[in-house]
Amino acid sequence: MIQPDATFDGTFPFAPHFTAAPGFRMHYVDEGPRDGEVVLCLHGEPTWGYLFRHLISGLSMTHRVIVPDHMGFGKSATPPQRSYWLQDHVDNLEALVLALDLTGVTLIMHDFGGPVGMGLAARHPGRIRRIISANGPTPFGQSDLFERVTANALASPWFQWIAKAEASGELEPVLGQLGFNILSTLKLNGFENNAVITDSWLAAYGSPFARPADCLGAIGWAKGFATGAHTFETPGPAADRAIRGKPALAIWGEADRTLRAEHFLPLFSAIFPAAPVRRLAGVGHYCFEDAPQQTGGLIAEFIRQT
Repeated sequence: MIQPDATFDGTFPFAPHFTAAPGFRMHYVDEGPRDGEVVLCLHGEPTWGYLFRHLISGLSMTHRVIVPDHMGFGKSATPPQRSYWLQDHVDNLEALVLALDLTGVTLIMHDFGGPVGMGLAARHPGRIRRIISANGPTPFGQSDLFERVTANALASPWFQWIAKAEASGELEPVLGQLGFNILSTLKLNGFENNAVITDSWLAAYGSPFARPADCLGAIGWAKGFATGAHTFETPGPAADRAIRGKPALAIWGEADRTLRAEHFLPLFSAIFPAAPVRRLAGVGHYCFEDAPQQTGGLIAEFIRQT
């Protein structure tokens, strides 16, 4: 786990906050006016709240921006006795949201933050105000969900590697060294903006995974796909109707090698057929790193308009 006060040479200058509500020490950023409208940013694999550092700085002038680190990621603890499946992360996020009593929430979801956020939305639709997917899947009981996830896995280098590595017994040993191979993992997923790579940047993404025991979150997310251990939340009819009526936006870096637009944007449009979709040419999976100003501008404008 990263030291709580680590700022990585001032690139992440946000005060740390912690809660034990999910049953472990969960870190979150809580910036901006406490009476401001809530923006909840959810990261994925193998990142943490650092991914949203530019967005936090921009939105927290007017909004209360909350950015948790999922169990096993960032500044949150990595308890050895827990499981790290999708449903566990949804449980943890739900505990945080209820402990802070967050309402009127704008969800901003990247990578597996998408399924986690949509799981929260299925359980607590009344707490959600807007849905923003930024290279993050939006599973919500669509009839073709399994078909699209499977088709994507066959085309994605990351998911191809997960399947082979699990079958050969290499998944845990390789991801257990994520602190050393973090850049190659990011590149495999589709990271294009080499100009942002500095020693501080590498330390920010690599230091959460200093030892194999620190890598259980990253291992669990990958292993859950390889073994079918992840369970997608299915909304009830009332939650389904409620969420379909929310304002929504999709932002998708078209150079994403892990989550292909042709497989996942139709899942978004099936829930939100009238919602805008902004496709970013030359931008990879980590759109908040590849195009932070463009991505942040689209998000800020959408929030203002809705």
